Amino acid sequence: MDTDRTVRVFTDFYRERGHHLITGSTLLPPPGDPVLFTTSGMHPLTPYLEGRPHPRGGRLVNVQRCLRTTDLDEIGDSTHLTVFEMLGSWSLGDYGHSQSLRWGYELLRDGFGIPRERLHVTVFGGDEQVGPDLESLRTWQESGVPVELTREDNWWSNGPVGPCGPDSEIFVWTGVTPPQGTPTTDPRWVEIWNHVVMRYRRLEDGSLQPLDRPSVDTGMGLERLVTILQGHDSVYDTDLFEPWMRLLPPLWELDEPSLRLVSDHLRSGVVVIGDGVRPSNTGRGYVLRRVVRRLLTTLRREDPSRTLSDLPVELLQHTLDHFRTSCGTGLVRDVLLEEERRFDRLLERGLRLLSGPRYRGPLSKEDYEYLHDTHGLPRDLVLGLRREG
Repeated sequence: MDTDRTVRVFTDFYRERGHHLITGSTLLPPPGDPVLFTTSGMHPLTPYLEGRPHPRGGRLVNVQRCLRTTDLDEIGDSTHLTVFEMLGSWSLGDYGHSQSLRWGYELLRDGFGIPRERLHVTVFGGDEQVGPDLESLRTWQESGVPVELTREDNWWSNGPVGPCGPDSEIFVWTGVTPPQGTPTTDPRWVEIWNHVVMRYRRLEDGSLQPLDRPSVDTGMGLERLVTILQGHDSVYDTDLFEPWMRLLPPLWELDEPSLRLVSDHLRSGVVVIGDGVRPSNTGRGYVLRRVVRRLLTTLRREDPSRTLSDLPVELLQHTLDHFRTSCGTGLVRDVLLEEERRFDRLLERGLRLLSGPRYRGPLSKEDYEYLHDTHGLPRDLVLGLRREG
């Protein structure tokens, strides 16, 4: 099942059950939102989960592109991505948590063909403020899917204050042997989907206030789902990254973690540029600049002659097509190459600066902070320049 079909199966399933498909195309939050980029599928829907009526009604479904920089240091492993997509469904004061769980199980079993024997769920087991989620526990027991009760792992909140509530996390067995243990005892159980029932609002003093209109929010990472459905251990082995893994290795000889980082960051840069962001020293533009310079630092580490001008247009077009972005490849290419030229000028200044007597010995934390804040030289780039020098 390729990525496009996976998305269609998900959205069609919910549309057949009365959900309106809403757009989740842009990474940019609405005006007035203090967050630079959309980080989750539910982020744009927070006001509606808190009670505001949605213009499309109480049943919604979407595919939301997201960007997170909190895991940048993890990029290069088999699962983390900077830009990714979330499959989401919502009941805004409509049906309850049990119905959401029953539909979720039906979609995984019948729509995606994951047998019950490969599924396991975790359910909130209660704490000092709220009792165990018996409704979800009974629903899963009726379905025959094994259940594990937890305390901290199955309570969802969007921060110290705001909407929150118990959740059910659905796991898929990825081992080659028959399933063993539980999600909290065996890492081969991989979380695939989270169903949250927003029943409360946490107040400043830590107390919980029941919401007048409880809602259900579900989120499932598209890339992780596709990896499992296609039987791979890494998202970089799926059709999402097939052109990247085919075209970049003959062009640039990189070890596997570096190849993954360069592919992820280039792909993310294309999406961010396609959404109208341009490199700068502040805000969203700085996030884009940081991503591009991280990939250039990795790309040039062993061969300073490598350049983005060699990047095949097919990769740019593949990414723009997948994310349904009308921005042309020519504009994206121009932005990337201009940022590469700026990066080269930064390297020249950095080499001159680091060749001075002040930086010939070991560098302190204050040195790295000064080089970054005053001269725009991040720590990893300084380390690379010192090796070259």
